[in-house]
Amino acid sequence: MLAAERGAAANTLMAYTRDLAGAREAIGDLASADRAALASLADTWSGLAPSSLARKCSALRQFYGFLVEEGLRDDDPSPALPRPQTRRPLPRLLDHREVGLLLAQAETEAETLGPTGARMLALLELLYGSGLRATELVSLPLNAVPRDAPFLTIVGKGGQQRLVPVSTRARHALTAWLAVRPGGGKHVFPARVGTKSTTHLSRVRLFQLLRELALRAGLDPAKVSPHVLRHAFATHLLEGGADLRVLQMLLGHADIATTQIYTHVDSARLVALVNARHPLAGTHTRGSAIDPASSAA
Repeated sequence: MLAAERGAAANTLMAYTRDLAGAREAIGDLASADRAALASLADTWSGLAPSSLARKCSALRQFYGFLVEEGLRDDDPSPALPRPQTRRPLPRLLDHREVGLLLAQAETEAETLGPTGARMLALLELLYGSGLRATELVSLPLNAVPRDAPFLTIVGKGGQQRLVPVSTRARHALTAWLAVRPGGGKHVFPARVGTKSTTHLSRVRLFQLLRELALRAGLDPAKVSPHVLRHAFATHLLEGGADLRVLQMLLGHADIATTQIYTHVDSARLVALVNARHPLAGTHTRGSAIDPASSAA
C-alpha cells in the first residue's frame, strides 16, 4: 500500500520494515496484538530518543490503520501506544565562511586531482547550490540533465517531480565532470570514477567523501553532511530574501510546515526587514524617537 498508493520511497519502506520487525520481536504477532501489548512497548522503548519513539509509533499506527481499512481487524489498538512529546530540532548549519572553505578546497582539488576532484566539486556545488537530498543527488539520471536549460528534473519523495534550478557555478562544475565521466551507466555519478560502472554512488560513500573533504579544508568533519549542506542552501537563501513558498518548492517539501523550520534565521535581519519595509517605517510616536537598534535588542 505504501509503495503502490502513496508512492513511498525505498528508504521509507525499509524504515517501516525495521520498525515493524522490531515491534514484532518485542510483543509477538502484530496483527493480533491487543492494547495491553502495545502499551507495554513504552517500557521496551523507554531508552529511545523522543524522535525515534515517535517514528516507531507512527509506523505502528499506520499499520493498524491499514488493517482496519482492509477489514483484517475490527478494532484499532494503536491509541494505547506511547505518545512522546517531540520538538522539531533546529537544523545543523554551516555559515558562509565554512561553506566557502569547503568550496575553495574542492576547487583546488578539481584542478589537481583530475576526474576524482571534478566529481567532488560537482557533488558539492549541487548539494549547496540546488539543495538536493542525498538520495536525489546520487541517483540523478543522465537524462535529468538538459543540454540547454538551467534546470534539473528531480523525482523526490513520493515520486513527486520538481524542477530545480542549477546555478551558473554548479552548471560549470557539472559540465566539467561530465566531460571526464567514464562512459556507460545511466547515472550522472557512477560508483567508480576510473572505470565503467552500472551502479551509482551510494549515500554512505557521499557522506564519507564530504567528511574527508571537510577534514582537508580544516573543518570539523562531524559538522558536515549532505543534509547539513541542504540546510545551508535553504537558510542562506532565506537570509537573502527568498520567499518561503519558493523555498518549499525548491526543497520539495509537501507541507510548508516542514519548510518553516528555516525561519530561525538571524532575528536582527528580520527586525531590520520590518523596519525597512513596513508602511510605518521611518515614523515614530509623537514626542519620542525610536532607535531601531534599541528596539531590535
